[in-house]
Amino acid sequence: MSVLFTKSTRVTVSHAIEQAALAAAEDGPMVVVALFQRLPYFERERSVYERIAGKAAVTVVGMVSDELPEQIVGAYAVGLREQEPLAREWSVAVLTPRFGAVLVARDREEVDPSAETIESGRLFDGWSRFRRDDALHEVLRLRTELADRLPAAAQSSIDNVVQRVRHLPATPGEVRVDASIGLFMKQSERHRAQIRSLKRELDVDRADSAEAGLTTDQGVRRWSGAGGVTASGVLPVALFGVRVTRSQAETDHRDRRIEAREAEQIVGVLTALLRPEDRATRVADDEFILIMPAMPQERRCAWHIGSARDS
Repeated sequence: MSVLFTKSTRVTVSHAIEQAALAAAEDGPMVVVALFQRLPYFERERSVYERIAGKAAVTVVGMVSDELPEQIVGAYAVGLREQEPLAREWSVAVLTPRFGAVLVARDREEVDPSAETIESGRLFDGWSRFRRDDALHEVLRLRTELADRLPAAAQSSIDNVVQRVRHLPATPGEVRVDASIGLFMKQSERHRAQIRSLKRELDVDRADSAEAGLTTDQGVRRWSGAGGVTASGVLPVALFGVRVTRSQAETDHRDRRIEAREAEQIVGVLTALLRPEDRATRVADDEFILIMPAMPQERRCAWHIGSARDS
């Protein structure tokens, strides 16, 4: 059954599967296949996958990239085409004759409104299992999808492990382990959602009513993930610049009280246009930027036309 993951939860699960691959175990040859969407995300985990490759019979990593990463010690790098379904996946599968774990997450190109950053709030549909036969099916699916891009040696190594798996029964206790981990994941996501919601409430609780609904420059930089690991092409983000213009006569005869009321009205109009996942910030006295993630081009045009008519 498919569930909704935030990126934070997905990362936690994928790291757990990677640690299982790294654990010392005498359970036969191992296959590891992982899809990373884009090169920057893989580079963050490169050292982990080179260690995994040292333990596995075959390790395959895939991503959309005009230039695949420099040689990955012991692993095969596979390029994905921008428009193919695999390019939207962030999946990891680990398989041995006695163990299996898998995560399949498909990018929704949406953002959780309560997330601390755009990147951490990216949403995925998917599922995970710590059961060998589920991992077997996922390895077979990815082997088929990537067959024309895998060298013969990699395909042969995968097939050898698959044959070993098919001749051995699954471990009886893995259903219990899978159920326990599934509960942990649900509780973890629930707690993270509560924390995100509380932090969001603190961010918008401003003393100055004229600024209510605006995010500070520091808040925007933190929320947009400045300094973190992001990649282009995974999430559409619309930026709208707004400038309030006045005649010279209006500028020369402005009363401070009227100016304050005008500022509050302007901010109110701007923030009324925002969805829960959007942010607005002031960049100058009469200049604002609206940041609207997960808004594809066709919706941007419709929003722009509708906003112009309503203003």
